[in-house]
Amino acid sequence: MGGHCIKSNRVGQNLNGFLLCSPTLYLTIEREVANNSFTLLDFVKRQSLGNITGIYGEECLNEDGTIMSFADQAAVITHYLKLQNSGKFVCPYENKGEQLLQLWQDFIEGQLQKSRARAVAESSTQYMTYLFNDVHSSPFPPQPNPRFTFIDLFAGIGGFRMAMQNLGGECVFSSEWDEQAQRTYYANYGEVPFGDITKESTKSYIPDNFDVLCAGFPCQAFSLAGKRLGFAETRGTLFFDVAEILRRKQPKAIFLENVKGLAIHDKGKTLKTILNTLDEVGYIVPDPQIVNAMFFGVPQHRERIYIVGFRKDLGITKEDFKYPVQNEVTRHFIDIREENPVPAKYYLSTTYVQTLVNHKARHAAKGNGFGYEIIPADGVANAIVVGGMGRERNLIIDTRQTDLTPTTKIKGVVNTEGIRRMTPREWARLQGYPDNFKIIVSDASAYKQFGNSVAVPAIQATANQLLDVLVNHHKL
Repeated sequence: MGGHCIKSNRVGQNLNGFLLCSPTLYLTIEREVANNSFTLLDFVKRQSLGNITGIYGEECLNEDGTIMSFADQAAVITHYLKLQNSGKFVCPYENKGEQLLQLWQDFIEGQLQKSRARAVAESSTQYMTYLFNDVHSSPFPPQPNPRFTFIDLFAGIGGFRMAMQNLGGECVFSSEWDEQAQRTYYANYGEVPFGDITKESTKSYIPDNFDVLCAGFPCQAFSLAGKRLGFAETRGTLFFDVAEILRRKQPKAIFLENVKGLAIHDKGKTLKTILNTLDEVGYIVPDPQIVNAMFFGVPQHRERIYIVGFRKDLGITKEDFKYPVQNEVTRHFIDIREENPVPAKYYLSTTYVQTLVNHKARHAAKGNGFGYEIIPADGVANAIVVGGMGRERNLIIDTRQTDLTPTTKIKGVVNTEGIRRMTPREWARLQGYPDNFKIIVSDASAYKQFGNSVAVPAIQATANQLLDVLVNHHKL
């Protein structure tokens, strides 16, 4: 691939930062810069497509000498821009943030000079607003006067962040390794999450003295060879990294979420290991509870296990915390259905409908309840999940669309009974995301992202109980 080497233009410094890209892309960037339409999301998107190799220089090295990934560079910059004016924190990567910001600024200035576009104001504030206008115009910005701080691990598309910000929290660190989820997170919060949390280089960016650790960590089997059922048995799993961060940083409280099956995983040994580990690293944990999202304003039967804990030295007891009451379903699918008829691509073909019917019949003959399901308008959706029958377990009948001309390749013709899949926006609503939440990825990625997300209202209700305990004990 052809390329250009754009060097840093700072005099007297041997930094040699450069970016490689194709000549066509190079000219495109020039035009966008000149039109004030170039954004950080363009960088991230193009890098993920392989159009941009990266930006390199002394600034781009981790402490161990390895080269920072492009996304982690973006993470440092966007986190730094959010935290630089925070009165509570000494940003652990202030110098790194300044250096990377200058390097990226040099690149854009080079493009401006080359295209002979208008000069950008010299004010650093104006310049950052210009270069990172998408950072400063995200739909869900930080709270101006936060009442507490938190970090967002295994962040996905920011369900925990949405809930905690709604309660007045400020996110001071986020981590998510999936590139498509990083894009969605950035588009909505103006912040690129850091990548692999198992790396020491990633952990080094976590600030001290934050209040709450939030994590929807994956469920993994632990090695129980030692049978101590504690910290040692979690090594090699992602929960180990959560526990290690708790051991080092000692936030006031923790809020973890996982699949319902964690309660019985490996005959209960996995959960016992987790609870013993939390005890080892200094936390008192009320009995975990299965929380169902359908009792918190979303029409989705979604059960997940929640684990809340408080640092032992705060004087908080298990009895001080109560999970929110779950006793009433207040919304149904019709309340979150798309307002207008949806495109024909969401409707199933007659051939596929018949395949689902046959599949269900085969399982029924064996005494199994597997198969597709149609959710009535006044009903509650099944849990939206990734893969398998995730979408087929949440089919609906919607006869409002009259143009059923196929827009994608299908076998047969579109069914005339009105059987369709839910749309990504409907899945977003099932998880409690507001309609101004941006969906910028393909439908396939959007289904995956919302299926993997936490249910925002259920998280928010539980977090509110957690914060009340801290307030009542004068810890916030």
